Amino acid sequence: MILISTAYLPSIAYMAILAQNESVAIEQQETFPKQTFRNRAVIATGNGLQTLTVPIIRTQGNHTRTEELGISYQEPWQIRHWRAIVSAYSAAPYFLYYRDDIEKVLMQQHDWLIDLNDALLQMLMKKMKISCNIDYTQDYYAENSIGITDLRLSLTNKHSQATTPLPSYSQVFEERFGFQTNLTVLDLLFNMGPEAKNYLINAKI
Repeated sequence: MILISTAYLPSIAYMAILAQNESVAIEQQETFPKQTFRNRAVIATGNGLQTLTVPIIRTQGNHTRTEELGISYQEPWQIRHWRAIVSAYSAAPYFLYYRDDIEKVLMQQHDWLIDLNDALLQMLMKKMKISCNIDYTQDYYAENSIGITDLRLSLTNKHSQATTPLPSYSQVFEERFGFQTNLTVLDLLFNMGPEAKNYLINAKI
């Protein structure tokens, strides 16, 4: 079993795992770790990289499991995230083709982080024609569990964006900053469109 964590607007490496496998399991029983991409995504803007963070509510304090993480709407983070995405990618060749569906899902008000992430993931998989079967864990699996390929840390820790080398493709601000690796898969989708799936299938992770 391939075990991954939940992720907000997942990274390219994350989506490559899904594109290259028939099934994966998403961890929802772990105690939520800080400073990961479970509730964060990185986009490339005209001012450099920007992290988008979903504000969460730990319903059980430090012992809150991922499936129990609520979402706070005290601040208009959805509007801020969408405005940042528009600012970053409006010039991308396939932005207009995908923008409406992404905005629609992003603006839905989910009570739980796991539900928001799943709604976005299912939409992205549909757009990229990825048919991987997704299951959600009902039990917690410790590290080094027998029979488990554990990618929970490698795909969504706070260093994975900068340390995962991937083949380059044309990006909006590449001339200014050079190629930025392993951003949210939105970057790949807006820039490569229908070719995004082939890129994911052939990426070496």
